[in-house]
Amino acid sequence: MAVIELENITKSYGSFEALRGVNLAVCEGEVTCVLGDNGAGKSTLIKILSGLHEPTSGTMLIDAVPSTFTSPRDAISAGIATVHQTLAIVDELSVWRNFFLGQERTGALGVLRQAEMKQICTEQLLEMGIDIPDVDVEAGNLSGGQRQVIAIARAVYFGARVLILDEPTAALGVKQSGAVLRMVATVRDKGVAVVLVTHNPHHAYLVGDHFTILKLGRQELDAPRAQVTLEELTHQMAGGGELEALSHELGRG
Repeated sequence: MAVIELENITKSYGSFEALRGVNLAVCEGEVTCVLGDNGAGKSTLIKILSGLHEPTSGTMLIDAVPSTFTSPRDAISAGIATVHQTLAIVDELSVWRNFFLGQERTGALGVLRQAEMKQICTEQLLEMGIDIPDVDVEAGNLSGGQRQVIAIARAVYFGARVLILDEPTAALGVKQSGAVLRMVATVRDKGVAVVLVTHNPHHAYLVGDHFTILKLGRQELDAPRAQVTLEELTHQMAGGGELEALSHELGRG
């Protein structure tokens, strides 16, 4: 079932069209991969889905009901959580404090229920396949992959139905990228709808169920996994016919 449907979405900034005629269905228990180079329109799409910007035209449906987000609060209320490249992780705070940041559990007189939050944090991370033995450690001491995992686990624990991940494996090594992608698969298997925004077709194909490629704000490809191979995805991302024409022009074809 589609949690989010975009129909003919266009976003203009003055005379510049950042997106034009984009259609997208984001379904429960699926990873929808949005691929494209810098300037393709990926960031604009994220901003529309997360309530930062309203589309210039087109329709967004949430659970088949036409909806308008006027702020990120509207998106959060609809169960849409976004994990940005600039993670909302505070290096100087412990893992468990970051996990409950802004949503701390308190008891009488506002005293933090530390033991309870530490236990929940540990259990939730283990459930996602991540073992951090000491959740009292400062987040700044963790790897980039571990920090991504905390942000993802936090969003899922606090009720995300749709999880938007903005380049979650960018600047990560192979091992750390693998940990993040395994967690994406785990979240999908829990029934969460995942939007994976990336420029890496290999990472997308490892976990993706549906693929769309943006180029200069337009959709170049929109296909389920059964209808596209990794080679085709990589070819489209690399420029497809443009590269072939350039190769011929340079005498390398």
